[in-house]
Amino acid sequence: MALRLIADFDLGKDVLPWLRAQLAASAAAGARGGGPGVLENNYECLRVLNVERNRNIIYTCKDDKGNVFFGLYDYQTKQNEHLYTFEKDLQVVSCSVNREKTLLATSLVQAAKEGKSNEFQPGSKCLTLLVEIHPINNVKVLKAVDSYIWVQFLYPHVESRPQPENHLLLLSEEKYIEQFRIQVVQEDGNRVVIKSSGHLPRERVAEDFVWAQWDMSEQRLYYIDLKKSRSVLKCIQFYADEHFKLMFEAPLDISLSDSGFKLVNFGYSDLQDQEELSEHLTLCVFTNHTGSLCVCYCPNFDSCEQITYSVFYFHKGHSKTFTTSLGNVDSCVTKGITFLNLDYYVAVYLPGHFFHLLNIQHPDLICHSLFLTENSEVISMLPHSPLQSLSGSLVLDSCSGKLYRALLNQSYLLEFLWNTRLDCEKMALLHCVLSCGRDPRRLEAKIIQWISENISACHSFDLIQEFIIASSYWSIYPETSNMDKLLPYSSLLTWDTKTGKRRSTVYVRNILDNAIKVISNLEAKNLEPRLTPLFQEEDNHQQLLIGLMVSELRDHLLRHLQGVEKKKIEQMVLDYVSKLLDLICQILEASWRKHNLHPWTLHFNRQASAAEFAVFHIMTRILEATNTLFLPLPPGFHTLHMILGVRCLPLHNLLHYIDHGVLLLTEAAVTRLMKDLDNTEKNEKLKFSIIMRLPPLTGQKICRLWDHPVSSNIISRNHVKRLLQNYNKQPWSSVMDKSSFSVEFLPLNYFIHILTDIESSNPALYAFEGHDNVDAKFVEEAALKHTAMLLGL
Repeated sequence: MALRLIADFDLGKDVLPWLRAQLAASAAAGARGGGPGVLENNYECLRVLNVERNRNIIYTCKDDKGNVFFGLYDYQTKQNEHLYTFEKDLQVVSCSVNREKTLLATSLVQAAKEGKSNEFQPGSKCLTLLVEIHPINNVKVLKAVDSYIWVQFLYPHVESRPQPENHLLLLSEEKYIEQFRIQVVQEDGNRVVIKSSGHLPRERVAEDFVWAQWDMSEQRLYYIDLKKSRSVLKCIQFYADEHFKLMFEAPLDISLSDSGFKLVNFGYSDLQDQEELSEHLTLCVFTNHTGSLCVCYCPNFDSCEQITYSVFYFHKGHSKTFTTSLGNVDSCVTKGITFLNLDYYVAVYLPGHFFHLLNIQHPDLICHSLFLTENSEVISMLPHSPLQSLSGSLVLDSCSGKLYRALLNQSYLLEFLWNTRLDCEKMALLHCVLSCGRDPRRLEAKIIQWISENISACHSFDLIQEFIIASSYWSIYPETSNMDKLLPYSSLLTWDTKTGKRRSTVYVRNILDNAIKVISNLEAKNLEPRLTPLFQEEDNHQQLLIGLMVSELRDHLLRHLQGVEKKKIEQMVLDYVSKLLDLICQILEASWRKHNLHPWTLHFNRQASAAEFAVFHIMTRILEATNTLFLPLPPGFHTLHMILGVRCLPLHNLLHYIDHGVLLLTEAAVTRLMKDLDNTEKNEKLKFSIIMRLPPLTGQKICRLWDHPVSSNIISRNHVKRLLQNYNKQPWSSVMDKSSFSVEFLPLNYFIHILTDIESSNPALYAFEGHDNVDAKFVEEAALKHTAMLLGL
């Protein structure tokens, strides 16, 4: 299934055997009362009450006399502890224990049994107690009121030593929140008691609220109050000392009634009366380490046909509202909607109806979210009991007494990616899988395999382009927050690192040094030998692009990440650009491996195979994807692409690809072409067509490699052109020597004499540069012949 629930705690496995062992030990010692006595037949009485910040779990159960037992499961040691037992038949509303496990706060109500007198004070419905439990000692009544009370100890960030003062929050059904300051002292060794228990200082934290949520991980209180019928969300941060601070307040576009009352993550009571206190709405706040803050809201719904819910993306400054048809009208909603915090995603889940996975980092692109209906097998595989999302990825199933870590199921999502036909689901699943971040190398290999087999099956976006951008983004995203504002996360958005500035020679040298660092960084992380012949030549064009991207991206991040060290940013940039190149290399490697190609098979004088056609197609798609985004390619890519192009394409198609910039005439590729191919008529036509399309300087170098009259003709032209570039006309008499003329045509004699004079004036500068494959005398004769032809002789 799309959601993977890993059980961290199970009442049935982690607590129940220990309780039975405690009962057996008590019975063997002849003890009566004090321990649970009917757990075999009354397992439902065992339930979770609270999960503290350190993940210690408080639970309760009753024995056959109705005595209330409080226990604690230590998340670190995996051991159970007995905290306290109330020898009265009471019902627990809320419970919390301090970090040192020396104080227990709880609120209880009278168990509803006919004919039983009220054991509480007259006019009181709920009793709130503070108990010294190290060792078990005094019990102090904090409140005895006719309204429900919920309690929660604060857990300071300082974990090194016991705190002399504990802070306890009390939330009242009468819509106010107080903080008690409780000082403790040690007496008689390790005995911890409350100092000045007669009067505990308190202060009002909030009042007139209609909804509140506790964030145990960050020690924050979120609550909503109504101002002029407007819902206002407020956040209070509690610190290690006694003070607290209002972090923000913001209006919420939702409709709440001041007669309602709802608490989230203040313990997990099963009181039926509590349902009467709350509207049947669902509202919760989710945060994560990247700084995102979402409010998820679903109002009261009584329709069996559709449901409406909203997500407010405070970190993005906007919200989205969704209305979903429930499909089968006969299957009315019997369970409430569930919102789950899955790090970069929020899951909206209605058992038996739908599962909506919302990308909270990029909510502006709706195609990055995944919606599955009741027809999908995913829905039937999800748990049907209501789940409560705690801080982070912790999820509590209060019905079964299990605490889970909720994760996205990477294997299932990959399988779903292979089978889905909708482009929107392909994009959503691609980002979802990459965000999981587990074993990225293996994951990328599987995605590349999927891309290679579905390269033409996606019509609304470029698969290679989206994969390169998304994978590079998610590889560096955990480094710092707000990276979506600094780096592209989708090919659907335009992003440019181009620059139109003219740079100095020193700058260009630094750019090339950047490229060397990137390639070294990439090679250091890739220990396996490559199948593809990349990184084997000096590719100045791609090295300049690589170095330029490093330079521009580094300057960009330095401007916007003021609090991050320069050295860390430089490494982030190297890792990011290396990742871009590595992903392209991975795609090529996978294609070569799939088609069983080898570097030594690539020669111009062999006919292309079907496998080489397939690889050439993949490379053309890679080039198309990177060109649109102005991304660099691994050095040697264009040479390899050109070699395959010559072998795979007929001449007219090849020249069309060259003229439109799809194939790049690199010096390395053209050099191999001139050396590998003989001078048949077909090859001469190909060589001449290639030479005519080369830049002048490259063309001059390549012509010297081809022993052919055409290349000699070109060389002679270039030599004459070079001689005449700086020619200053002189009087006829100064250059005329009639005895040396071999041709009676005076204009030609004059031209020959000019060329001879220029060459003799500076032999070192104007000497003809010979080559093994070129006859220098032939070139000189060809130059004169060409001149004669131009003159019509």
